[in-house]
Amino acid sequence: MLTIFIQHTSASLVIQENADPDVVLDMADFFERLVPENDPRYRHTLEGPDDMPSHIRAALTGTHLSIPVIGGRMALGTWQGIYVFEHRARPQRRSVVLHLTA
Repeated sequence: MLTIFIQHTSASLVIQENADPDVVLDMADFFERLVPENDPRYRHTLEGPDDMPSHIRAALTGTHLSIPVIGGRMALGTWQGIYVFEHRARPQRRSVVLHLTA
């Protein structure tokens, strides 16, 4: 079993289709509509208008994945890929921890 964990509160990990890049773009667009920036009800705004929405988006998607490993390979489906889903407006440096249990 491979556990993947991202050490951040404003980015997440997702397994999604990896054949059509529009899937990931559509997901990002959906989350921007679902959790918009500049909502006047947000209290946490010290780090910019994208900070609180990024925390909410990360809470909705998750910070870790568990993936079976069979024959030395991740047992992902044919069209599945693993993505770091960045929720901040600008690129960030991110740390991901991998733990393989044999």
